[in-house]
Amino acid sequence: MALDPQARQLLDMVQKSGAPEMWQLTPDEARAEYVKRTQRAKPEIDIYQSRDEKIPGSGGPISIRIYTPRPAKENELFSVLVWFHGGGFVIGDLDTHDSACRALANEADMVVVSVDYRLAPEHKFPAAVEDCWTATKWVANNANSIGCDVTSIAVGGDSAGGNLAAVVALLARNEGYPKLRFQLLVYPCVAPEPETRSHHEFSEGYLLTRRTITWFFKQYLRTQKDTKDIRYAPLVESDLSNLPPALVIVAGFDPLRDEGVSYAQALIEGGNRVKLSNYEGMIHGFYLMGKVLDAANDAISESAREMKKYL
Repeated sequence: MALDPQARQLLDMVQKSGAPEMWQLTPDEARAEYVKRTQRAKPEIDIYQSRDEKIPGSGGPISIRIYTPRPAKENELFSVLVWFHGGGFVIGDLDTHDSACRALANEADMVVVSVDYRLAPEHKFPAAVEDCWTATKWVANNANSIGCDVTSIAVGGDSAGGNLAAVVALLARNEGYPKLRFQLLVYPCVAPEPETRSHHEFSEGYLLTRRTITWFFKQYLRTQKDTKDIRYAPLVESDLSNLPPALVIVAGFDPLRDEGVSYAQALIEGGNRVKLSNYEGMIHGFYLMGKVLDAANDAISESAREMKKYL
């Protein structure tokens, strides 16, 4: 396994820039820094329509962005992906993941609803889960009004968003509603503790560092007891049966790689249909970097193909 040359070039540029790590900043500073970084690497993608709305939530209104790939044909209803952005539960927003959502909507020919859930440390666990679960139910309850088919709903996200998508899939199974058809989990954080081999092997020098990961978790969690809650760590769930088909994407040089692989294996052992795709030369965060990493565009295309199989 070798680091992709484009990823190597990117890491060299980051090192030369002297950019701070997230753990060295306040949450507000980290959010601003993340916006700047994503702007540099994301491709410009046109889409037929995107519009922002607010929906009711238990902690106040939740902002969402609805992407529509093209005009609907007569009586046509689109499949829909409810998307949760990454950022360690502390950073990230609708804008940081805008290009990825546009690309997914266009390539999968489906509506994407991106959710701007509450962030830590202002809003600790399980606030993010509550907002994502509320938004998913809102999409199901209002599917027709946004031009979507209530029987063709997927959830997805990257990193912390992958965690939230996995959690929402579990909640939907447990509640029996809505009936989700697919889960797209992009390098998800799903383990109770950051203690896998990849966490230690790639703790420094690959964009996402161990110190930043632990900083994120300290912002998000209330107490150590939260690590035993399936709404934080889906890997602690003993019953992973009867879940929607999944595409689990991991990156070879990512601290989160091994827990993503473990979750894919656990889903398979639970009797679910799962595709595990390892982008061996890639680093954490690559999915958003289609302007500078060819593998990002490949991963978006793979995501679209897999969703179209089931939706």
